[in-house]
Amino acid sequence: MRRLLLLLGLLLLQQACCFEFVIDGEWEEDVSDMRDHRERHKRAILTSEEQEDFEAIRGEDITVKSYKVESRITSRFAHTTVRSSVLNSGSKAQSIGFNVQIPKRAFITNFTMNVNGIIFVGSVKEKTVARNLYAQARARGKAAGIVRANSQDMETFKTEVHVPPGSNIEFELHYQEMMHRRLGFYEHSLFLQPGRLVPQFQVDVYIFEPKGISMVETPNTLGEQFVGNIKVTSTKEKAHIVFKPNLQQQRKCDNCTGSAIDGIFTVRYDVTRDGNAGELQVSDGHFVQFFAPSNLSPLPKNIVFVIDVSGSMWGVKMKQTVEAMQAILEDMTIDDHFSVIDFNHNVRCWNEELVAGSSIQIADAKRYVQNIKPNGGTNINEALMRAVQMLVRASNQGLIDPRSVSMIILVSDGDPTVGEIKLGTIQKNVKRVMREEFSLFSLGIGFDVDYDFLERIAMENRGMAQRIYANHDAAEQLRAFYSQVSSPLLRMIQVQFPEDSVSDVTQNRFDKYFSGSELVVAGKVKPSESNTLTSFTTARAARLDVTFETEGDFTELDTELAKQQHSFTGFARQMWAYITVKQLISERSLAPTAVKKRKITQRIMALAVEHQFVTPLTALLVESEDTNERLLADSPKDPKHGCCSGAGFSGGSSSPALNPVNVVYQAPPWVQMTTNAPPSQAVKGSEEYALPPKVNLVDNDPHFIVHLPSSNMDVCFNIDSAPGHILNLVTDTGTGLVVNGQLVGSKQAHKGKLSTYFGTISVYYQPDGVSVSVGTDSISMTDGQRNHSFTWGATAKISQDGVRISIVKNSHVSITINNNIHVMVLLHRVWTKNPVSVDFLGVYIPNDNQYSPLVHGLIGQFSREPEVSVHDMHEGMDPLKKEATMEVKGNTLLVTRGWQQDYRRDKRLGSSIYCWFIHNSGKGLIDGHYTDYIVPHLNSFLQAL
Repeated sequence: MRRLLLLLGLLLLQQACCFEFVIDGEWEEDVSDMRDHRERHKRAILTSEEQEDFEAIRGEDITVKSYKVESRITSRFAHTTVRSSVLNSGSKAQSIGFNVQIPKRAFITNFTMNVNGIIFVGSVKEKTVARNLYAQARARGKAAGIVRANSQDMETFKTEVHVPPGSNIEFELHYQEMMHRRLGFYEHSLFLQPGRLVPQFQVDVYIFEPKGISMVETPNTLGEQFVGNIKVTSTKEKAHIVFKPNLQQQRKCDNCTGSAIDGIFTVRYDVTRDGNAGELQVSDGHFVQFFAPSNLSPLPKNIVFVIDVSGSMWGVKMKQTVEAMQAILEDMTIDDHFSVIDFNHNVRCWNEELVAGSSIQIADAKRYVQNIKPNGGTNINEALMRAVQMLVRASNQGLIDPRSVSMIILVSDGDPTVGEIKLGTIQKNVKRVMREEFSLFSLGIGFDVDYDFLERIAMENRGMAQRIYANHDAAEQLRAFYSQVSSPLLRMIQVQFPEDSVSDVTQNRFDKYFSGSELVVAGKVKPSESNTLTSFTTARAARLDVTFETEGDFTELDTELAKQQHSFTGFARQMWAYITVKQLISERSLAPTAVKKRKITQRIMALAVEHQFVTPLTALLVESEDTNERLLADSPKDPKHGCCSGAGFSGGSSSPALNPVNVVYQAPPWVQMTTNAPPSQAVKGSEEYALPPKVNLVDNDPHFIVHLPSSNMDVCFNIDSAPGHILNLVTDTGTGLVVNGQLVGSKQAHKGKLSTYFGTISVYYQPDGVSVSVGTDSISMTDGQRNHSFTWGATAKISQDGVRISIVKNSHVSITINNNIHVMVLLHRVWTKNPVSVDFLGVYIPNDNQYSPLVHGLIGQFSREPEVSVHDMHEGMDPLKKEATMEVKGNTLLVTRGWQQDYRRDKRLGSSIYCWFIHNSGKGLIDGHYTDYIVPHLNSFLQAL
């Protein structure tokens, strides 16, 4: 979290009227990096009394005519405007304050003020330029202002103006922020504390999400009194939340003069996702890729909890930490490994080795934590060294899954006092021993801890830091943080784009992705003849390697935004700049040399000025129209948070490098990545196996077509079975392969007949224990322990052991076993309101699959092609369909010449395949009766006929 300290200065000399600001604060000087850490992080913290005394509009005898807040959220990017109109209704000149609490991750973009017709308009400039211009005004008189941080998630913009009686003042503040997804939703917070009754009080939040809004809610954070005053209206893509209490509704009681509005107004929402591939939006020459997969099995975790038990932790801090650890340990599973280290001037281990999260071990660890008694000093260096050694030892001994996530979670409330106490040396020591696959997460309790140090050491080691406020809900804060990292789904995530299609890409590789969060990559789109941008995301899941493909149209979103009255049309450009600046600020804090730091500083200033962000390196110069009067707001170093906070937790941890990379990790063998190959090949991987023109297939209701290569003949038959029945298509006990299909019925009978179709196709490969189930809604993959689910809404490639799956968006799924057995499943969508038909699947299986001699099934049996002869061809009852006699498997059959459809090239009309039709559900052609092929479960092998 970041603390923004704004210094505001104004000199207004307008005939007899004098307006002045009050100053309190310091500039950020270059030498501030050398200041003592303890002094820096303890400075300028509001007391609880100051917090309770906060008012949005401050003055003794004033009339607040209006207070309005409007947020426009478009594609997770919010632009918020706070406006207030105030009258000095007293008989004397007085100071009137305008205070706004804004989220710490937000950037102020403008502040304007109208004082008795004198209008001040803001513009962001490099700090040195702004200071020089401001100094010219300051030299003619006194000036000033303040903004101070004072809460967990907010910071305060605070200004005062001294005005004569009868003066009218209009304040307007703008700020922007990116919504971060945590625990499955985005949360937008507005701090409302007017301090008095306001005739025109209104809050409007407009949300526009192009892919749709899946949920929107307003938690009861302002109290029961206002539950009925919050109105939410929403459609598929838009939501409007309005809070507009009248004067009577604002009162604390019927006869009270004080306002009951005092707290944070919260809106939570989430978006509709077509699939795990994410969402690629292109607008205004920029793109934003959102990636938030779900329905994947969590990766196993290896966690070393490192807990500060020094004397300063005594009391509520230790009590709350122990309470949180009890719940956190209970969350461990048998697949997880963990240990606990506690430290003061000494370092102790609950267990010297990582142990599995069994119920016995968890219970023992909980007892150990419960008996901790804080005392002594703080030896952070040795505690972290022991934690890293524990992970390294477990890794070297092969005790942990190579695909698991290893992390250290440090909980501390103070600076080191024992052993190595130099923060820079500790930082170097940890960096030196940490492996690339390990992450460090730092939790700083209270304000005595050097949060700047905790953040640096976490960011440098693929983690994040978070301040925990030492109050009654510290345990809940600790648990909430753990919930964010307790379910890692992916590792080694990389988002790539075709060569020469994009530029200025933000961080595009991430070490981890946690469930319920979101990874965001943004950049600029290069001019192209194509109207579509494509991204390719590769990652490693539990036993899986995956590649997702996403497309974004160049003009579609801009066209839609132009139609929306309350959308933020410049969101993509600002979001790209927002992410870039945040990442550059993080990179600057870790810069190894002064030269590198200066270069990063120049980039930050240039971007901040261009996009009008008030950052630690820029200032907001607010000038009157004639530029004679000036107000200055800048953002010095944050005493509580360090100069340059990172981009915040986005669900993934990464190395601090900003520049995008082409190839970072060892790619799975089925993804062919080469530096010289065209990007489309480099990231898309191996081409999907192409089925030959002639195959065995089952499609429609269901029609079987069997191709006999030696006879150059196609034979076909129908199976008239019941909905719910599972038919075995291929059983091969020699290779351990099963292909089964489950029937679904039409919505109602047509001409007295209820049609059946395949609604689910299952491919089970017994040697790897992998089962792929393809339905009309989703595609799932399980190995008996882990379940992964994918939708038809995104193109993807998945690989686990000898099984590969290729999903082509809303078209088909190809399943390959050991590179020698292929099955393709084709998706048929029908009109949603079709009164009869349902969505269904077709199955296409080539003849050259390499089965064992034991293969059987409705289709599998024809891998041993039977001898077939057709003779006595003659006219049939239908003049368009000839009849003949077929000799096959010792049977003489009356067959009819007809045609069925192959829908691979044209899913609507299909391509006609002429075949000899076998009546009575294939009787005489297939071995036994079709009912012999009904099996009890989707993964069941066919019993020998």
